[in-house]
Amino acid sequence: MSKLMIMFVILSFGFFFLVAALKDYEQDIIKTSEGDLKITFIGHGTLMFIFGDKVIHVDPVGSEADYSQFPKADLILVTHEHSDHLDAAAINILRTEKTDLIYTEKCAEKFKGGIIIKNGETKTFQGIQIEALPAYNIVHMRSPGVPFHSKGQGNGYLITFADKRVYVAGDTENIPEMKALKDIAIAFMPMNLPYTMTPEMVADAARAMKPKILYPYHFGDTDTSRLVDLLKEVKEIEVRVRKMR
Repeated sequence: MSKLMIMFVILSFGFFFLVAALKDYEQDIIKTSEGDLKITFIGHGTLMFIFGDKVIHVDPVGSEADYSQFPKADLILVTHEHSDHLDAAAINILRTEKTDLIYTEKCAEKFKGGIIIKNGETKTFQGIQIEALPAYNIVHMRSPGVPFHSKGQGNGYLITFADKRVYVAGDTENIPEMKALKDIAIAFMPMNLPYTMTPEMVADAARAMKPKILYPYHFGDTDTSRLVDLLKEVKEIEVRVRKMR
């Protein structure tokens, strides 16, 4: 067997196992000016994007997937330090020597070796532009005066894939910084109560931001049909509900 044939067989088996690993997860394909963006909805706050030859994992946690069966990461984005978003074991499985791990100062206190990006900073990693946005609570509190997520500690991420701007909000409420965003193609908005937003909060932010596609994610037991109903008259926004396990 020639070396070329052996390589073809290896790649074919690799593709087969990748397809098998991802078959239980819903996927959407979004057209961009530079090819397809493939979104895999893994669960909770956990997502995977594939764009060209780049694989981007967001908040990978081992309770949501067997990451030994997933493609290695070019980029890993972690929104904040809570254990359902920052999982060292999952990161170690996905990392290679070429992986860029992007996270917050609080994450760096728990897991070394990443690149800190602060609220308001915009940087480009492996040709993909990423802006870190604030993610915090205003209303929902752990105890009086102590929010579940404090301002300045967590990130949302605005990721630019060619002509499509994708907003992954992280754990947050409908904060002013979110409502000021424009030209958003896709928004991922959390509804896991009491830690993040009610459907009413998401609808309020969406009416201001007007993403073309809105995915509720990280929604726990919250009734997603309530959000669909709240935005049914807003024709500019397509609400897509996916199985986030």
